[in-house]
Amino acid sequence: MESESPFKSDILKGKVALLTGGGSGIGLEISTQFGKHGASVAIMGRRKSVLDSAVSYLQSFGIPAIGFQGDVRKQEDAKRVVELTVKQFGKLDILVNAAAGNFLVSPEDLSPNGFRTVLDIDSVGTFTMCHEALHYIKKGGPGRSSTSGGMILNISATLHYTAAWYQIHVAAAKAAVDAVTRNLALEWGTDYDIRVNGIAPGPIGDTAGMRKLGPEEISNKSKEYMPLYKLGEKYDIAMAALYLASDAGKYINGTIMAVDGGLWLSRPRHLPKDAVKELSRTVEKKSRNAPVGVPPSKL
Repeated sequence: MESESPFKSDILKGKVALLTGGGSGIGLEISTQFGKHGASVAIMGRRKSVLDSAVSYLQSFGIPAIGFQGDVRKQEDAKRVVELTVKQFGKLDILVNAAAGNFLVSPEDLSPNGFRTVLDIDSVGTFTMCHEALHYIKKGGPGRSSTSGGMILNISATLHYTAAWYQIHVAAAKAAVDAVTRNLALEWGTDYDIRVNGIAPGPIGDTAGMRKLGPEEISNKSKEYMPLYKLGEKYDIAMAALYLASDAGKYINGTIMAVDGGLWLSRPRHLPKDAVKELSRTVEKKSRNAPVGVPPSKL
């Protein structure tokens, strides 16, 4: 259930955003919220049918929206879509890299080719889009002032903070995306006044990711040790994106914001809560009664 936005409806007024993977799932929700808060929106995707229905959906809210077919793995597609976006809306302020590939597989059953495919879409694709957008998104780029650059947002994950079962390809790809985010934040922040940040979503309900990775993924047992035990909503990710893209986030650069309810921190309790009280009392008592040892004198 989507709540009403806590942000003013004009915080992205006059901004132009291009989103890869913007036609479905989390990407579409970010596109929608950016549009509802004043931005003009271009979305890029591989499937024309998905793009077309996403554009009509966005336009039904009165959002100026356009869709471009393209594959982030192809440099010429990236270049063409960035140029068409600027041709349509006059400039480019925000690039969101939300295109991603995923499937569950154990490392021994994953072909090097399958591994490469996910790295190509997530890591190389993210870099390729950034590379092609630089000319327009940097300070002094077409349609923008000589003092302020735009903003890049890369959708990541938390899988690689520790390790994740059956996700070696995605963990590797998202680790690379986070490295790209930090390096561009340093270099392009310094040279071009471009802010580059990431969002690492936890499990989000009603997305292809959750359907693929097992809708029953969270067993009841897990409830006992998961902070804020629940699935996130696409809305949660879009609100974080809005914050980072708006002036509220103007001093945030090189940050990867985990939006997962603290899930990646969770691990099974090794002791029930009431046992902890009992144990600490026993341990306290023991240490109070123990003789205080004085180390023998060296003299």
